[in-house]
Amino acid sequence: MLAISAAGLPGRLAIAQEPPQPQAQTEAPAPLADAGLDQAVKDIEKAKAKLASLQEAVKQSADNDDALVSLSAQVDELGRHILTTSVNLRPRFDQIKSRLTELGDPPKEGQPPEAQIVTEERNALTAERAQINAVTGDAESLSLATNKLMNEVVETRRRLFAATLLRRTEVSVSVLDDAAKAFVEEVGEFRQALSSWLSFVWKFKRFAMFAAIFMSLATGLIMLSGGYRMFGRYLTRDDGVENPTYISRLSIAFWSTLIRTFALAAVLVTSYIFLNGFNVLRPDIAPVVAALFGAIGLIYFVGRFSNAVFAPREPQWRLVRLSNRGAQSIGACLLAMAIVNALDYLFGSVGEAMGSPLVLTVVRSLIAALIIGLILIAASFGRPMLAHDGDPDAPGRHWPRGMAIILRLLGLGLIVTALTGYVGLARFVATQFIITGAIIVTTYIGLLSGKAISKQESFGDTFIGRFLKSRFNMGPVAIDQVGLGVGLAIYAVALMTGIPLILLLWGFHIQDLQLIAYRLFTEVRLGGISISLLGIFTGILLFAGGYFLTRWVQRWLDSNVMARSHVDLGVRNSVKTGIGYLGVALAAIIGVSAAGIDLSNLALVASALSVGIGFGLQNIVSNFVSGLILLVERPFKVGDHVVSGTAEGIVTRISVRATEIETFRKQSIIVPNSELINAAVGNWTHRNKVGRSEIPISVSYDTDPQKVMDILLELVNEAPFVLRNPEPHVEFLRFGAYSLDFELRFMLADMGEGMNVRNNLRIAILKRFKEEGIEIPLPQSDVIFHRDHVPAPMLEPSSTAADEESVDDTGMTDGGAVRQLRSKAADGNRKG
Repeated sequence: MLAISAAGLPGRLAIAQEPPQPQAQTEAPAPLADAGLDQAVKDIEKAKAKLASLQEAVKQSADNDDALVSLSAQVDELGRHILTTSVNLRPRFDQIKSRLTELGDPPKEGQPPEAQIVTEERNALTAERAQINAVTGDAESLSLATNKLMNEVVETRRRLFAATLLRRTEVSVSVLDDAAKAFVEEVGEFRQALSSWLSFVWKFKRFAMFAAIFMSLATGLIMLSGGYRMFGRYLTRDDGVENPTYISRLSIAFWSTLIRTFALAAVLVTSYIFLNGFNVLRPDIAPVVAALFGAIGLIYFVGRFSNAVFAPREPQWRLVRLSNRGAQSIGACLLAMAIVNALDYLFGSVGEAMGSPLVLTVVRSLIAALIIGLILIAASFGRPMLAHDGDPDAPGRHWPRGMAIILRLLGLGLIVTALTGYVGLARFVATQFIITGAIIVTTYIGLLSGKAISKQESFGDTFIGRFLKSRFNMGPVAIDQVGLGVGLAIYAVALMTGIPLILLLWGFHIQDLQLIAYRLFTEVRLGGISISLLGIFTGILLFAGGYFLTRWVQRWLDSNVMARSHVDLGVRNSVKTGIGYLGVALAAIIGVSAAGIDLSNLALVASALSVGIGFGLQNIVSNFVSGLILLVERPFKVGDHVVSGTAEGIVTRISVRATEIETFRKQSIIVPNSELINAAVGNWTHRNKVGRSEIPISVSYDTDPQKVMDILLELVNEAPFVLRNPEPHVEFLRFGAYSLDFELRFMLADMGEGMNVRNNLRIAILKRFKEEGIEIPLPQSDVIFHRDHVPAPMLEPSSTAADEESVDDTGMTDGGAVRQLRSKAADGNRKG
């Protein structure tokens, strides 16, 4: 036993002080508040006594696992209490340290003396600090002692478990003979005890027994009916479905096994609780009834599991590739082994209640291990695998060689282990092979169900997905998100059901699981860091509550105060933004504090950051803060079409330092966030992807304008992605130099489709104009040539009459003989 001396620690830590000398203009110091320190000393003394008693109890209970489980819980509680006592002294210690820093060191020799009240206060604080250090040291020593005792309890339980499994008993003919005699005596004693109990119950506890049975059956029916209402489609198979989906097979196998087993377990557990609570059960009959209920539950669970996985009579619902005969034989083998284990457990409880000798328990376990081993060996010679042609009615194939060898070795190992005297080990292995295997496979089926349901575009095909679509008009994206949540919930149900059951089967107690859960949610240590999952969850809830409260305050203040006061829109937006920042910051501080994170660490980070800014990190910090602003305000998001001073394209990534924009030429441009904050940025898809597009059209002066407008409206109304509200319209822009200019304007549901829509519309317009004879004119210009007068004899013989038209020597036209030449140029590209 670890002895921790408390010498030097008085029962009440009162600090003796000399009465202060009266001084002018000076007040007496306030008495120290030592109530917390005094209580801590008392708690430490109680903890020492408690630790000493627990150490002695652990020594005396070295061969009792149940007592050790209870003691481990008490040791853990004592350790937490000691830690709390030490932590509660920390604030007072910090206060003393801060006050001593303010008072400073005492004056040295040759310096002016300080006031008497200051000296007395320093001495008192120094003495109290020394006492706190002493108490803290005792708490640390006690904490080490409790950890050592906890490790000792764990090691003792491990050795006890190993010794129980590896205990060897001699198996001989005399042992079997003694067991037979003891069995006969046990049967007689149990028959007499059971008949006397039934007579007593029928005479005096008849009403109580029927009431307990009725209440337990009502509980089971409520659970079963609730399960059918929520998961009715996943509890029964539809014989009319010839080829059910993989999700349907997995879901029915998992939920039918889980819900029906839980319903029966509720009936059995509540029956025992009610019978025991109504004093129907005697002390010698109660463990037998509990064992009977446990055996019934075990057999039912294995039967439901075999039917869910192997589906002997419904091959289309089978989860494994087995023939019909193979599925029936494997299911029968599993059920037979479960019955053998259940009967062994039941007879063992009867033997304990009747006080039977140990030899009878050993022989019963020996027989159970031999039977299970023979069943495994017999099953290894079967032909359960599905035939190559896939016909479930055809004779099956043999096991894969490796699987057959494993079954034979396991069965032979059980038989040899039991016959050599290690009956406890053989019984443990046989039980784990059946029950743990069934639980593991059921849990795995649940995980597969969750994975199948959470797969993209899978949940919408289920009954619940179709119901959500029709009832709440949810889109595919929302249905997929719900499916992901449902899949994660199924993961949680499968793991939270399977893992505790497996731990209980492998030697853990309920108290162990409670302690593990408590530590998991309250204290997870990673090196020197302690994390509380419950605290983190509480912090997240508080932050979410503060965030939604902030948003509600913003809306209420904007709509009920500032709107009624006719405040300027810019002021309203500034006030809303400021309240949003303030509320989110407060919610974050509250959430972080509730999560158990020390805010002083954040202060250190902030101070270090400020030092870094002074050394030239302004740009980095500017980009960092700008990135936070972009992530919070979301002026643009991933997938938006933006136009900045340096780039135009689609936003592909937003980080706290820079934003990545992909141009339409597939070039990635990294833009620092500060540039996006300090410069103007155009966002084509800020609120939504709706936008306006235009197509300019020019026709000749000979065309009817109303006809052109009607044709354009007809064509645009037939185009996809064009919104009808606001409806498209055509603007008659101007009388051009050589054409009538129009512009077709329309709204698109998705600006990303603008190029395709405009191209298709241009093709349709050109084709329709050709059919209607509408001309799209080209640019025109008049060119006039002036030529001097030339004598007739000098004219070439080949000159035409038009060439004989001349002008006078002054260059003026003669008789209006001017030839006008018309030239046409190709129309330049115009931006649509």
